[in-house]
Amino acid sequence: MLFPTIDFALFFLVVFGVGWSLSGKPVLWKLAMLGFSYFFYAWWDPRFVLLLIAETLIVHVGSRRIHATHDEAVAKRWTWVTVGGLLVILGYFKYAGFFAVNLDNLLRGIGLGNLIPLIQPTLPIAISFFTFMAISYVVDVSRGQLEPAAPIDLAVYLAFFPHLIAGPIVRGSELLPQLKRRRDPNRIDYSRAAVLIIQGLFKKVVISSYIASAIVDPVFSSPSSHSGLDALIGVWGYAVQIYCDFSGYTDIAIGLAMLLGISFPVNFDAPYSAANLQDFWRRWHITLSRWLRDYLYIPLGGNRGSQSEVARNIMLTMILGGLWHGAAWTFLVWGLLHGVGQVVAHLRRERRAAQGLLPIVPSRLRHIGQVVFTFQFVCLAWIFFRATSFTNAFAVLGRIMTGWGMGSNLVTPMVLLTIVAVLLVQQMPTGLGERLAALWSNLHLAVQALTLAIVLLIITTLGPTGVAPFIYYRF
Repeated sequence: MLFPTIDFALFFLVVFGVGWSLSGKPVLWKLAMLGFSYFFYAWWDPRFVLLLIAETLIVHVGSRRIHATHDEAVAKRWTWVTVGGLLVILGYFKYAGFFAVNLDNLLRGIGLGNLIPLIQPTLPIAISFFTFMAISYVVDVSRGQLEPAAPIDLAVYLAFFPHLIAGPIVRGSELLPQLKRRRDPNRIDYSRAAVLIIQGLFKKVVISSYIASAIVDPVFSSPSSHSGLDALIGVWGYAVQIYCDFSGYTDIAIGLAMLLGISFPVNFDAPYSAANLQDFWRRWHITLSRWLRDYLYIPLGGNRGSQSEVARNIMLTMILGGLWHGAAWTFLVWGLLHGVGQVVAHLRRERRAAQGLLPIVPSRLRHIGQVVFTFQFVCLAWIFFRATSFTNAFAVLGRIMTGWGMGSNLVTPMVLLTIVAVLLVQQMPTGLGERLAALWSNLHLAVQALTLAIVLLIITTLGPTGVAPFIYYRF
């Protein structure tokens, strides 16, 4: 069930009505939200609701055992067993086929034939997202940062439908306390929620869909058929497409949760205005970035230790972050590129510090150059993220470097205008969007309703007949 569909709109109308009618009955509200969330997940494949329930039971039993023991060693063992069980489930469904195929290729390459069965389990939608949320909950309980929740609260936390399919990756400390307090419909910022939902729909249905069909899909499906200019603009277009697609989903998810009285953390903050890769990862998929920082990078040692140890920690974090997105070598290379870029930047900062030099305060022109360079590096990495194979990725790179003798048949004024507009909007002063939304919220209700109707009409008119699934649904 996709957000930008009539099916989902009808579903949410029912959820909204039932949810607020039960606002004074917390247990019934939680049971209703859990039932709606399982129904929402079952829309794709009912079998995997059992998987979601199984992970919930594993987390519940493991966290209770961890919390109940006063023996640190026993608690640590239960933590490893519980997290290990979650990772085994994730590994089987997401990576078993990948490793089986590669091991089979290796064995065939050395003349041993097919010694292992090739398996390719059906990938449950959103397994990476709810598994990471489950792991963060278990680890936070083991660290003493979170009390184990009641079973119904834990189940709602993991399955709550606005974040279930593609995040944000919400922490237990962020969502669980909200499930305990009574929600007041008079304190909901309906105007702000409406802006987020409409904004997300426009990003996904209009911008992302248009850029994908107009240039990105043709370039990546057949790079040799297009010019170097087509390929270059196609790569820039993919940067815009994936941003509008994913941040559009997040906007809708945050807005929907807000309408139900639940607050989610921000997940994007103008990532293409970043002046370096470290800044980019503070702005892109923020909830994943901080998950990788708090549950992988810091436990590995973080910035502690020698330069080689810090470089190792950065590389491992980014490579594993790449593989989190999918079982393919191209995702590994995407993470590797971001890791190398961050290691180089870290070593440069450390060298300046060792020489007693202060960090460089960039001029306006230098800052613009840094933003442009960072965007180009991110786009280089996006090629491997989007490509279906190394052959496909290098074919796109090859066209960018050598295909300048052909005429362009994909780059149009509208394509260029769309890409430039999205990039320029991200350079707006911090907080300007929030101020504009606040001004809109203060308009008369009739003006707001008319504005929303006009924007919905524009979205319906400009959007395609059918809307493709969000890119991050497959992760």
